[in-house]
Amino acid sequence: MQFPEEIITSRQNRYVSECAGLSDRKRRDASGLFRADGLKLYAEAVLRGVKIAYVLLREHGGAEVAQTLSKMPGVGGLSAAGRILVVKDSVFDSLTSEKSPEGIITVGKHIDKIHDFVTINNNTAFEGEFFVLLESLQDPNNVGTILRTCAAMGVDRVILSSDCADLYHPKTLRAAMGPLFSLPCSRVDSIPKAVEALRRTGHRVFAAALSDDALSLDSAKLSRGDCVVIGNEGHGLSQETVSCCDGCLKIPMESGVESLNASAAAAVLLWNFRCAGH
Repeated sequence: MQFPEEIITSRQNRYVSECAGLSDRKRRDASGLFRADGLKLYAEAVLRGVKIAYVLLREHGGAEVAQTLSKMPGVGGLSAAGRILVVKDSVFDSLTSEKSPEGIITVGKHIDKIHDFVTINNNTAFEGEFFVLLESLQDPNNVGTILRTCAAMGVDRVILSSDCADLYHPKTLRAAMGPLFSLPCSRVDSIPKAVEALRRTGHRVFAAALSDDALSLDSAKLSRGDCVVIGNEGHGLSQETVSCCDGCLKIPMESGVESLNASAAAAVLLWNFRCAGH
């Protein structure tokens, strides 16, 4: 394909400036845009129907990027990009935080369903669905990795508290990869209220938390429609949330190990829920 002859050489260019600003959550929310670095995320966004506002290509290597994308099934090269902008190498390199940048930055539009609030109360449409709830997870890498695991383990929906890391943070996108664009996610102001709503629709909801009466995961009798809440990396779940749940689950571990990383713990938990019939 033919690229624009003009090469952007200044950080003051409006597209370059806008793209740089998308590292800030307030600007992402205000503009309804997000940025994603690399070939894989561009391809995943296209395949999952994300509207691409524009792409920034590094001056040296742009043709190779287009050629690589053209060979990916269903992607169609850069044909889905609303606008293609070629950027001087030094300007491009100042924009990306990737250790080994692949020469493309995608700016896409938010997917509305990610921000829609899922009305759970008395909604029989959610019967038997597997929900994962995240409370106050601060690390975007953890949130992204858990979302990717959720997609792999057949989770139907994810509910996040409003203080969780932003779904469109570049690190969340990088860790989650494509599933973020299609996995139904919702933010709520209160995880305890979401737990109570799920229980009213017949779901059992378990807290991933250590307590004196916590059930060991290897002996818990889980069934389809059961859900789990995972808490903050350092402080775990709030007592209010734990009190709203049907019980607590703990991962059996060898003595001398305090706990697993939140995303590692989530992987163990979700595998067991999947084996229980999800």
